[in-house]
Amino acid sequence: MASFNKVILIGNLTADPELKQTPTGISVCRFTIAVNRRNARADAGQQQTADFISIVAWRQSAEFVSHYFRKGRPILVCGRIQTNTWTDQQGNKRYSTEVVADEVSFVESARADSGAPAQGGQYTPDAYAAPAYSNTANSAGFEELADDDNLPF
Repeated sequence: MASFNKVILIGNLTADPELKQTPTGISVCRFTIAVNRRNARADAGQQQTADFISIVAWRQSAEFVSHYFRKGRPILVCGRIQTNTWTDQQGNKRYSTEVVADEVSFVESARADSGAPAQGGQYTPDAYAAPAYSNTANSAGFEELADDDNLPF
């Protein structure tokens, strides 16, 4: 049986990213994002809550995040979920879950005062990866609709 582990998140950084180097000189950046989630409650209608997701980025992705992102900025993260288990000094078994970022990208357009690159901006380790979005009509057999009235939902 095949397995699949892919996460796509858009959220806001809860603090400035923290860039460090491993003893061998590899860049690693840890940060947390808040991702909004709607809760439908019978007594209060819809309320928004946030999930706080721990993210780790390595190498060039780590450098990219630490250079261009600050607390409060939105970020898109594509990656995989990783769990860790260890025993602390008191002998208690501990667990953590984090997202290992394979791709990070801006969500909003770059502003001149943000220090972000003027030509969009994302870091993808695989330069030959297919683009995440294509704006061409009839792409993959889809047809462009003139208005939203014909949508089935």
